[in-house]
Amino acid sequence: MVDFNLLAGHVALDLVNTYDNRFRPDAQTELLATYDDLVRFAAQAGLVSEVEKQVLRASEKNAQGAALRSARNLREGLARVFYGSQDEQTAPAEAIAILERHFKVAAQNRTLTWIDRHALWGWPARVEAALPVWKLADAAFQLLISEAAMRVRSCEADPCRWLFLDNSKNHTRRWCDMKICGNRMKARRFQARNAQAREPQRQQRNEVNRD
Repeated sequence: MVDFNLLAGHVALDLVNTYDNRFRPDAQTELLATYDDLVRFAAQAGLVSEVEKQVLRASEKNAQGAALRSARNLREGLARVFYGSQDEQTAPAEAIAILERHFKVAAQNRTLTWIDRHALWGWPARVEAALPVWKLADAAFQLLISEAAMRVRSCEADPCRWLFLDNSKNHTRRWCDMKICGNRMKARRFQARNAQAREPQRQQRNEVNRD
């Protein structure tokens, strides 16, 4: 089973990227096809433990289906907000309402406990199917209200546009992955320059042939 490419620098952005090729209607790919995919994603991102993963996989099927739909709904709300921001558009009211609903549900399912003279704002001891969604929503909320939200970028490789958090020194990162999209775009530019450089020679040969 193939691992997820968690290269965005924040789990909320990695979540958006689980709908791959979203800007290619002929190649769109749902990476969260099943509830097990959602659990694997959450575990790989460090949101759930190995023990929690096993409990989640054994949870009630209807609850799993509802959680999967909820995770996708959260993801698409985030996508509309972040891509709208990249395109310098105002966040749609519908997307804001979706995120607000998820954030409130996540907050309502957190618990305050007192352990060894310290308060702990955590999650219920009983593991429910929706736990990965609550944790994803909480992480997304923390990102959106932070200054880091201003450093969210989309890959400049067309049509990739995967989201990532630009933590580069000068905030000039352009690609989701330099080894993949960065090298691909460099190769395209190299080919274009070569084609442009060969054009005068081609025209000259054509003129000679006409003569």
